[in-house]
Amino acid sequence: MRSEPMTFFLNTLKISILVCVISFAPAWAESKAAAQVSIAEVLANIQHFYVDDIDAKKLNQHAIESIFKQLDPHSEFLDQNELEALFNVANGRYTGLGIEVEQREEHIVIVAAVENSPAHTAGLIKGDILLKVNGTSVINQTIKHVSQLINQKQQPQVTLTIARSGHLDPLFFEVERKKIDLKSVRGSINNQGVAYLRIINFNNHTLYDVAKELAHLSQIVAGDINGLIIDLRDNPGGILDSAIEISDLFLESGVIVSTKGRFAEANQEYYAQEGDVLNGAPIIVMINEGSASAAEILAGALQDNHRAQLVGTRSYGKGSVQSLIPLGDGQTALKLTTAKYYTPSGRSIEGTGILPDFPVLQRESEHYAAGDSDSFVNAKVHDLQLEKAWQLLEK
Repeated sequence: MRSEPMTFFLNTLKISILVCVISFAPAWAESKAAAQVSIAEVLANIQHFYVDDIDAKKLNQHAIESIFKQLDPHSEFLDQNELEALFNVANGRYTGLGIEVEQREEHIVIVAAVENSPAHTAGLIKGDILLKVNGTSVINQTIKHVSQLINQKQQPQVTLTIARSGHLDPLFFEVERKKIDLKSVRGSINNQGVAYLRIINFNNHTLYDVAKELAHLSQIVAGDINGLIIDLRDNPGGILDSAIEISDLFLESGVIVSTKGRFAEANQEYYAQEGDVLNGAPIIVMINEGSASAAEILAGALQDNHRAQLVGTRSYGKGSVQSLIPLGDGQTALKLTTAKYYTPSGRSIEGTGILPDFPVLQRESEHYAAGDSDSFVNAKVHDLQLEKAWQLLEK
């Protein structure tokens, strides 16, 4: 019986054969035979007949890794621990350092340090390049390998060697693995009734958290919210349903997103239901190159439906959907890219991202508020993108 896939947007990028020709067959026969050969059969013969003893588990792992190298970087095999970690993140909690990373050629680069995480407290920042983990070089290594190095040490302390722009010498950080509760939403509101809402990620609780925060902000001013700034900067994404449901909060009608793939269930259109929690009050959405996946779904849905204007810089450009397909042992799964998503106007943003209506470059020399409610209400922090968003709502 085929397992039903569970669909996620997952932003974390994880993911020799010696041939001896014994005999030849006609091209047509070779092609037909190749199509019928199973990996299990090949591995079984190697294990049974190969001249030396083979570690079956290691051989099987290498075979799996070889298969996924032919696919995109978002598709991978998840073992029991990785699957458990994925579900924990989806439910807003996990044990780790609190860094979001991506692979850029031979380097693993930090794209975000989760707010209030050990990594954030230690001072790790976006753009830091991982050189070593516990003294072991991670250059030209996969994210999966780096994750294993971080988690294999019994002691919770992990030593990271970092290359950082503006520093000639490597930096060293002692970071402790801890249980992290992923707070996905925070907000504030000023005396004019203009609210600020930072969505940090999209997990199973984010819809509830957004609705609860908006109700709380409305109570503070004892009235309606007159305008809203949604900050999606450095939001790496998360769960598809969460992005769709939050988009629907602000839309009366129209397409939110569509997905297209090879199997029937991958082809879907998602529509907004009647009802706008802000009753038409203006919305500004802030994005940058760290806004990806589900964050791009929300930004694209509000932009294409003319419900919000976008401020900031071009978003990341992850326009694919990953589905979890449980395997027969009940403890492992495949995470496969099964569809591409399209904004309401039919745009695929894979590799191109979403362009803001008002491009504003945040200079590195200036502080990025990153959801600091005091900086929004009291204007203590010079954040060009936030200032532009405020100006647009004042018009």
